[in-house]
Amino acid sequence: MIIRSISSSKLKKLIFPLSLSAYTHKNPIPNSFPPILENVYTQNPAKTLVPPFLFSFRNYSTPIKIQSLPVSRDGNFEESISDVVCPGCGVKMQDSDQKQPGYFIKPCVKTPNYKTPINKNPVADEPEISFSLKRGLLNEDVEHENQENVENPGQKGEKPVVCARCHSLRHYGKVKDPSVENLLPDFDFDHTVGRRLMSSSGARAVVLMVVDASDFDGSFPRKVAQLVSRTIEENSRAWKEGKSGNVPRMVLVVTKIDLLPSSLSPTRLEHWVRTRAREGGAIKLTSVHMVSAVRDWGVKNLIDDVVGLAGPRGHIWAVGAQNAGKSTLINAIGKCSGGNLSHLTEAPVPGTTLGILRVEGVLPRNAKLFDTPGLLHPHQISTRLTRDEQKLVHISKELKPRTYRIKVGHSVHIGGLMRLDVEELSVDSVYVTVWASPLIPLHMGRTENVSTMPEEHFGRQLQPPIGEGRSEELGKWLKREFHVNGNMWDSSSVDIAASGLGWFAIGLKGEAKLGVWTYDGVDVIVRNALLPNRSYDFEVAGFTVSKIVSTADRSSNKQRRDEKKRKLSDSTAEKPAKPSTVDVASTTC
Repeated sequence: MIIRSISSSKLKKLIFPLSLSAYTHKNPIPNSFPPILENVYTQNPAKTLVPPFLFSFRNYSTPIKIQSLPVSRDGNFEESISDVVCPGCGVKMQDSDQKQPGYFIKPCVKTPNYKTPINKNPVADEPEISFSLKRGLLNEDVEHENQENVENPGQKGEKPVVCARCHSLRHYGKVKDPSVENLLPDFDFDHTVGRRLMSSSGARAVVLMVVDASDFDGSFPRKVAQLVSRTIEENSRAWKEGKSGNVPRMVLVVTKIDLLPSSLSPTRLEHWVRTRAREGGAIKLTSVHMVSAVRDWGVKNLIDDVVGLAGPRGHIWAVGAQNAGKSTLINAIGKCSGGNLSHLTEAPVPGTTLGILRVEGVLPRNAKLFDTPGLLHPHQISTRLTRDEQKLVHISKELKPRTYRIKVGHSVHIGGLMRLDVEELSVDSVYVTVWASPLIPLHMGRTENVSTMPEEHFGRQLQPPIGEGRSEELGKWLKREFHVNGNMWDSSSVDIAASGLGWFAIGLKGEAKLGVWTYDGVDVIVRNALLPNRSYDFEVAGFTVSKIVSTADRSSNKQRRDEKKRKLSDSTAEKPAKPSTVDVASTTC
């Protein structure tokens, strides 16, 4: 009542002197106050207590500066730092700042019976002394066994503690905080791995070049292949001259072969892979393996070959592009070899592994297996896409062909990312088969109408990109011309592939001039056909039936209907009301 009768100006004069005469407490008091007073408490052991109503004078608009932690991509290559590295992605772990990479929370220890059901019987119904105790059924052995289980809970099948980023990727399939990715330094392959592979001394090195079968040329590590091939030639020459020369072995591992059609011949696939690898710079290949880590195809043969090449103390390096499947392959090797199970984080997100991870106990003897961060390939179109757009491009099931039979003057779109124009033909028509994710809608129409496609349909019926104006953020739309020829109608002769997306397979008996449109910087190549077969049922003109197209059509139709209703309501409102006429004869008596 007294405070209410005092004005605000007088109340301020009474409160201000109290801030200068704060009282102290001699005994230490638990720190239960808000974090804004932590700096005051740590400076003076005798806690200074400030009246609670003074908290309102604090300026909360002052930004808090986050001190950046030194982030290393070397991982746990050195044994001395193996205990501070996340076993899922290889980044240095810390528990001081959740905004920094590698943040983790140590889980609390749970007893083995923490999931046992609660006994809901009333306490009064239970006897004071149990019948089992009266009969002498309890002995020291049972108590000792129970005590051991409590002291070592979860010892069998215990999962390692991973960082918050790996936890989010494993359980939710996405990065917990995308802004944290910008705090990570770039992975310098030449500095971290390249200098160790080029060394003429040390343990024998085996390089596993992991390549995605559904995006071979886009995920093939050309620089690594050239570096290792050059090192093999130099060290082999030195070894022949009697000098020290550690000659590395290069093994090409083509993963995700379960995504290719089962009708593909293994012999044809291996010949095609060796040819493309040799053209990419892998001149000194030791062996080639086709594996599927998901279905355990070819993993056992790969293990036997690698163990024989590495020896008892060799180093095996798994190298490849982002999202090529290195971590999934290493987990499959650990499962198939019968050694220690590895717990590397697997997710359809590029750049899952952040640092070098040393995996021991998976291969026999003292051989060590290293998982390296994925190499960034800027020529892949998937690196420019958002997480939602990457989900549409990502291939997770067996590829199915979608074939068009078209003539000159027609075009085929793969979403809003790539377009093929048939400009000239020496024959009447050509077969164009699209090999890409089934979630990406297609469109076939006349070339004369393609000028309006980016403005009217990109981001809507043709996704990715997702959203209006998103295509302008991806870059400039450029054209490339290709002259191709074939000698048969029954199968495709050449492929026109875009890195990180898919490819057009061309089947014709003659020559053709084709124009391919995509964004500037995306690698587009012509190669021999990987999958010669085409679909028996041809696609029709227009948009392909997909969830994206149907959703976009519903939204555009709804918008069109709303626009028509609005125009109709506006026209009726603008019409002048006609004067009402009254029949005088009918109203008179």
